[in-house]
Amino acid sequence: MADTKITDTKSILDEYNIANKPSNQRQTGNSALGKDAFLQLLITQLQNQDPTNPMDDKEFIAQMAQFSSLEQMTNMTTALENLTQLQQQSQLIEFNSFIGKEVKWHELTDKKGEDGKPIVNEGTGTVVRVKYSGEGVIFVLADGKELTPANISEVINGSASGNGGSLVEASMLIGKNITYKVTTDKDDNEESEEQPKEVTNEATVQSVSKKDGQIKYILSNGDEVTADQIVSIAQGK
Repeated sequence: MADTKITDTKSILDEYNIANKPSNQRQTGNSALGKDAFLQLLITQLQNQDPTNPMDDKEFIAQMAQFSSLEQMTNMTTALENLTQLQQQSQLIEFNSFIGKEVKWHELTDKKGEDGKPIVNEGTGTVVRVKYSGEGVIFVLADGKELTPANISEVINGSASGNGGSLVEASMLIGKNITYKVTTDKDDNEESEEQPKEVTNEATVQSVSKKDGQIKYILSNGDEVTADQIVSIAQGK
């Protein structure tokens, strides 16, 4: 009786794995090990198994399921990385509103005081730039100092120079009706004892300008006012 050569299933699978060993580059589309490749492996196993000693199909399918789970975990990792990038971009957009604002900050030092507690440095400064490092958002002040959001203890509305904030921020009032205060001139009669009076007017903001670091609002009646003259703001008609 002639010897019947039975192909070893394990050898076939080994050859298949070597022939399809993934390269260092990331594979996409049909070249990635997906459900079609799993099905092909299963068909190859069934076609070449020893009829007298069949391979345990459940074990083989379980191994394929493990490969599939690994692929899904890889896809999930990629999705999480994309989500993290979106969150970082969202944080940058959110914290960009701090640019031009004066903030009060605190910072722990390595030195300790007489009571044994760490010395806390405090100060104020204007945020001129926001950047993102590997550890999170960093605020860069006008003097070059870098702080994290945890170092910010207070955001001071406006700026110390009283210029009314940034030009972009001021432009939000264009088209709004404002009530503002003005001081009337003293009577030309030098003998008059009447003192200058403070009165309020109403007008619509037509445009804004910035000169010598100070923002001015140009109104519909021709007046020009600064932020400290504005008493109230209402929606334009």
